[in-house]
Amino acid sequence: MAHYLVTGAAGFIGARTSHILLEQGHTVVGIDNVNDAYDPRMKEYRLKKLMSLPGFKFHRRDISEKSCIDLFNDEKIEGVIHLAARAGVRYSVENPWAFLDSNVHGTLNMLEVCRQYGCKKFVMASTSSIYGENPPYPTPETASSSEPMQPYAASKKGAEALAHSYHHLYDIDVTILRFFTVYGPAGRPDLAMFRFVQWIIEGQPVRINGDGNQSRGFTYIDDIARGTIAALKPLGYEVINLGGHEVISINDLVKLTEELTGLKANVQYGPPNLADMLTNQADVSKAQELLGWEPQFTLRQGLKNLIDWYMAERDWAKEVLTP
Repeated sequence: MAHYLVTGAAGFIGARTSHILLEQGHTVVGIDNVNDAYDPRMKEYRLKKLMSLPGFKFHRRDISEKSCIDLFNDEKIEGVIHLAARAGVRYSVENPWAFLDSNVHGTLNMLEVCRQYGCKKFVMASTSSIYGENPPYPTPETASSSEPMQPYAASKKGAEALAHSYHHLYDIDVTILRFFTVYGPAGRPDLAMFRFVQWIIEGQPVRINGDGNQSRGFTYIDDIARGTIAALKPLGYEVINLGGHEVISINDLVKLTEELTGLKANVQYGPPNLADMLTNQADVSKAQELLGWEPQFTLRQGLKNLIDWYMAERDWAKEVLTP
């Protein structure tokens, strides 16, 4: 069994990835500053679940602080799974400085953990937003990533470039995973899937930016976590898409949520957000070839799991802020 460092361990993807690693018998040291980028109750909920599991150790620290490097000098880490990041396309337009600190400086510090302590594997989360405005669909990894539309995507491009330089200079095995719109139980409350479930169940207006014809290739959390763990194998330097096989418009997502909850949505349309992409859809043939990975969960099954989780946790989940 191996010992892994997971950054962003209280985050949506980090918590699920850590949980599965622990179930497999590995040990995990997690780090997360549990910030208020979205309602911290979600992060505290995930963290409480992890802290109850044997083999998990946690540091409540900010990876953008250089002093964090020293936390891991005695850990004998066999792989860094770097999932900590400021996420959120729209918020990055309002506060780009926070994204530079976390996504670029934080990545540099975690690469330094690998360099200074001899860890030879670095897996990093990136984003489908990096492909810009008009990529081909489904989007392969070879599509241009040089024209990011928001500071969030630009910060991830910078992090990718740093990781490549450390691979070249120090022979660190680097796998960059570009995630496509992740959802599932205990997910991010600032994204559409969680918001729609909460708003429809609680009888609140369902706010949609634009006409609702924009679409996404949603990817279930367990599929993402499984692909992330598969990427721990030696690959040299690779960039790999992980994305769902079903694309759905926002309007149709509302309809599916209505069907699965048995409730009617009160939809309110607003102006489009210039930071939003009109669609995304992953070409995952490289993930299939290199990782033996493809999505397992259907959109209907994954959304039902999210709804079931919400109903089980409704006493407090209904109070979670969904901006």
